[in-house]
Amino acid sequence: MTGLFPDRRFAGFGDSQFGASSTPVPLHFVMARQPGALRQRLRHKCPRRPGVYGMVDSRGRLVYVGKAKCLRTRLLSYFRTQSRDPKAGRIVENTRAIVWEHAANEFAALLRELELIRRWKPAYNVQGLPGVRRATYICLGRKPAPYLFTARQPPTDVTAVYGPLPGGRKVADAVRRLNDLFRLRDCEQSQKMHFAGQGELFPVLRPAGCLRLEIGTCSGPCAGGVTRKGYGRQTRAARSFLDGSDYSTLRKLELDMAAAATGKAYERAAALRDKLEIIRWLADRLVWLQSARDEYTFVYPLAGEDGELLWYLVRRGRVRTVVAAPRDAVGRKAAKAAIRIVFDDGATEPGTLPIDQVDSILLVAGWLRKHRDEKARLLSPADALQLCAAGAALAVRARA
Repeated sequence: MTGLFPDRRFAGFGDSQFGASSTPVPLHFVMARQPGALRQRLRHKCPRRPGVYGMVDSRGRLVYVGKAKCLRTRLLSYFRTQSRDPKAGRIVENTRAIVWEHAANEFAALLRELELIRRWKPAYNVQGLPGVRRATYICLGRKPAPYLFTARQPPTDVTAVYGPLPGGRKVADAVRRLNDLFRLRDCEQSQKMHFAGQGELFPVLRPAGCLRLEIGTCSGPCAGGVTRKGYGRQTRAARSFLDGSDYSTLRKLELDMAAAATGKAYERAAALRDKLEIIRWLADRLVWLQSARDEYTFVYPLAGEDGELLWYLVRRGRVRTVVAAPRDAVGRKAAKAAIRIVFDDGATEPGTLPIDQVDSILLVAGWLRKHRDEKARLLSPADALQLCAAGAALAVRARA
């Protein structure tokens, strides 16, 4: 590729953490200056196999990465001018070489695609590109009167962190409503706090820093409207809600909305409905994220195109590594070692989920949602270890 791309920016996809073998996967490519010539060369060379592919421009830059269940069908679709979308047309216009590598199966291709997008940050990719998803964390903190706020990267001195969650504006709206619901402040840090019962020698009547105390959406820690202990109860209630351990406030909202509707106070009922919808959405997203991390821990046996059985070791929604399903003593030893490392109960897990791990969890969850029958194949780590000890019976059990 040196003749067409003098700067040689792109020289190959690079190693993969999801390779079951130490042998590098060969990179295949076709090159041409015109789309018609690229298409013709693809027809002669590209196979009907799952894999990942990349588009390289005239300056040798990898501008797009994709995956395919059938590489030949997917790549040729870029040249169908009547049926392709405008983005595919722009990609082809800027492409001078198409590269690809084979994957063991479609699931492996998905993992590799996400890995390559993070590594190369191609200009035409959107999904999976770090920083594009714009996920947001919900933070509880900032003394002396903690409150809820959103952040792209959570500070280290907060009391609790939740997320990350997609949809920055929607999350910010939910957080604003939660501060109102639990009567927590949301003013600037420069605003001084004066809790009730602080024992001042000469008590002073202090005005609130905003109107929220007057309209009942803040308990007024800046104006002596609440004691430090009382405000602490409010923050603990907010934390219990976000932890998913206490939804009594949500149920009270539902009852208030029903009562307003029954009393024909339709404007109030509509306002409560809007508040309820956004808070319920937030609660559902947090529950889903936590359950994905808690439940998606397993060994996933999946055969490749060549019939070779692979084990994908998934912990808390992320594929940590891939090993060949053991067939002999050496394979059993390697598989057992990998399982014990990945599923070690003593291994530390980050309390806050990094943003770049969300796509991995969504990938696994989306795959199992699309291929529901695959759940019957999943093995617990303990079952996988037993199969390693079973020796010759392993392959029969894993394929069942």
